[in-house]
Amino acid sequence: MLTATNTDEGFVVFDRVQKSYDGNALVVKDLNLDIAKGEFLTMLGPSGSGKTTCLMMLAGFETATHGDIRLGGQPINNIPPHKRGIGMVFQNYALFPHMTVGENLAFPLEVRKMGKSERDEKVKRALDMVQMGEFAGRRPAQLSGGQQQRIALSRALVFEPQLVLMDEPLGALDKQLRERMQYEIKHLHERLGVTVVYVTHDQSEALTMSDRVAVFEDGRIQQLSSPDDLYERPENSFVAQFIGENNKLSGMVTGIKSGVAEVTLDNGSKVSALAVNCEQGSRSTLSIRPERVTLGGPKNKNTTEAEVLELIYLGDHIRCRMNVHGNEEFVVKVANSAGHTHLKAGEKTKVSWLAEDCRALDA
Repeated sequence: MLTATNTDEGFVVFDRVQKSYDGNALVVKDLNLDIAKGEFLTMLGPSGSGKTTCLMMLAGFETATHGDIRLGGQPINNIPPHKRGIGMVFQNYALFPHMTVGENLAFPLEVRKMGKSERDEKVKRALDMVQMGEFAGRRPAQLSGGQQQRIALSRALVFEPQLVLMDEPLGALDKQLRERMQYEIKHLHERLGVTVVYVTHDQSEALTMSDRVAVFEDGRIQQLSSPDDLYERPENSFVAQFIGENNKLSGMVTGIKSGVAEVTLDNGSKVSALAVNCEQGSRSTLSIRPERVTLGGPKNKNTTEAEVLELIYLGDHIRCRMNVHGNEEFVVKVANSAGHTHLKAGEKTKVSWLAEDCRALDA
């Protein structure tokens, strides 16, 4: 079992880590990442972005081609998985089918040569933690998917690890159960204070549960931020598109003054936006969240004609797909109480947004 040494760096550290499977193409490229003790950090990204490979290197199932991974100040590159003292939860639960629930939980304790009375006590505590105390005598096949996932979670926590890794643990559950389990895991983390590194491609899952989110693409972290920062202040076009719904407009940056970019769109219209990741004279993609666009609204630099193409009623809001500056996938979310329920497809109207709600990013 690893014990932490005194150090000012993060509890988990990736230091210039690279990974290649064929000695040529890098799946993970110069990863530098510090994760604090007790933090819930999510690695989020599309398939093939490198997030799962990073988790597997931390678990010890993959070896870094270059660089160091440290846990509690100690290098762990050459320590086998079972000696790292890390709890692990997989998407497919990985429960032993021939063992009862209680035996499944006792197994990691037996491996650690723990006495029976202490084992029984820890198993009971871990099952009670996930409200599964009465299921100790059942086998995994006698449990629902949600119950099996709770057991897999309690087994990862039963030996009280300092670090728990979760690889798409809710991927096999239906939507309603998945959302409920998100809150359960989040509250469990808050109660226990254990460090969690979580991998998912589901952005709403990442935003709901995490202290910070590392967005991966092409083997690199594109942005590492709190969930609200990631959504409200994306640093590049990939993050803006990947996190939440987003409206895109393209054009040329014709001027930047006091942090505000003047952009001439491809149809000749001019709009203002926060200059985030753009240069004068270069092309830029503008990012505007659907809920930041107002129908009608005060006349400002960013008020423009729009045509309603489609209305979808979603209960608490209406999703309006519009043609704005030639973009026929421009979405405006209108609160159901906003008095705009009279809109009809084919109707012409005006939309507006504030410059500070629009970000001029890389092309």
